[in-house]
Amino acid sequence: MGSTAVSILSNITAEQRKQIDHIIKDSEGTPGRLIPVLHETQKVIGHLPPEIQEYIAVRLNIPVTDVHGVVTFYSLFSEKPKGKFCIGVCKGTACYVKKSQKILDKLEELLGIKGGDTTDDGKYSIEVLRCLGACGLGPVMTINEKVYTRMKPDRIKETLIKHEEWEANRDECS
Repeated sequence: MGSTAVSILSNITAEQRKQIDHIIKDSEGTPGRLIPVLHETQKVIGHLPPEIQEYIAVRLNIPVTDVHGVVTFYSLFSEKPKGKFCIGVCKGTACYVKKSQKILDKLEELLGIKGGDTTDDGKYSIEVLRCLGACGLGPVMTINEKVYTRMKPDRIKETLIKHEEWEANRDECS
């Protein structure tokens, strides 16, 4: 690998590189392998920064623009690290009509970040989502894939606290 690969590798641990290389090797000969490789790589390091996209492109022998295009097109992928508590706010039509923007505004005010960002301490991130399929229960908010329905701005702080407690208790049981 050239000097580009060396500089890229400085941003991940040796174990992460080994895992990513294994993911890529296991995909050899598989048509349409880019999305699964990106998905599995994101599981390893939590996001797909441009340096990792470039590394994958080099290893798969495809243009980095193709990799970047897929990463930025699909909302499943993130170029930024996500927080321990990843909060999603649905802004599909039904939730939007039911004032999901007020939910987003309140979250941004409480956490001091905008949608798509992560708090400096890495605790919270906010994502703007498109339709979660719970249109009759909107506005809908998720925290780490747990769904909260019929949200109101004045319930957000309490919901965050209760969710953190729930996650802590869940971790103790596993």
